Amino acid sequence: MTRLSIYLVLLAALCVGQAAHAQYVLPDASRLAPPLPQPPPPPKIEVPQVPQVDAPPRYNYQPLPRNSFSDRVTKCLDAAAAAGLGPADRGTYSRACAN
Repeated sequence: MTRLSIYLVLLAALCVGQAAHAQYVLPDASRLAPPLPQPPPPPKIEVPQVPQVDAPPRYNYQPLPRNSFSDRVTKCLDAAAAAGLGPADRGTYSRACAN
């Protein structure tokens, strides 16, 4: 019985060895295969800026941009017409108002 089990184990090892031998890669095969591509660079990790609790708030102290001259003249002419001024007085009023 012992010899039979040894023969069976030996036969199984030979069968498994043949399957593994069929997957053997020749040393020359690496020259024929294309080279592996470079791995992509690791992603950049940027730490977001965390607001400090005890820091004073930052305000935007820049004044708002001024309207164009044409917009200011139009607004002044509309205001003069709403006030009931005549055409000659509207021109005088708009020149003083727009500048």
